[in-house]
Amino acid sequence: MELTETHTLPVTQERAWEALNDASILKACIPGCDSIEAEGENAYAVAMTAAVGPVKARFKGRMELTNIDAPRTYTIVFEGQGGAAGFSKGSATVHLEPGDDADSTKLSYTANAQVGGKLAQIGSRLVDGAARKIAAEFFKRFGAQLQGDQAPQDAAAEGNGDAPDAPEEQDVQQKGKKSWTAWISKS
Repeated sequence: MELTETHTLPVTQERAWEALNDASILKACIPGCDSIEAEGENAYAVAMTAAVGPVKARFKGRMELTNIDAPRTYTIVFEGQGGAAGFSKGSATVHLEPGDDADSTKLSYTANAQVGGKLAQIGSRLVDGAARKIAAEFFKRFGAQLQGDQAPQDAAAEGNGDAPDAPEEQDVQQKGKKSWTAWISKS
């Protein structure tokens, strides 16, 4: 599976770089992430829950940052085990460059991943779709984190006007139905 996307972030390149290297921000932004803990220089232990089609599992794994050229680029190498659900491994190359104005940054990435076990058996369309949804939710949350408290208020104004308590509830209120992210987070 390969996934390539570009996003414009509402902060300077230096601030985007800092946020991409802040474990607490990443934990808040990765759907289903239970923990990210430093495991040496540029290495982290990660635990998360994910669902792909009918397969739902808690994954434990490791990610390492390589080819670091701050504040422009790095490569994330990752691997995870989900017990009977299978495994995943791969890498993502992330590039940051100044945006169209002084207070924005263009982030682009290319991720390659392999899955095995039950995950591989359910088919690449479901796996690719789930990966795209996780990435979309990550960037939605990441943008909100970078903007501070503005994003939840803006999202509430677009919805029914009541400020929701959690990002998962925002998804439910904005879309009018439960999203898969809310289902993962509350299980």
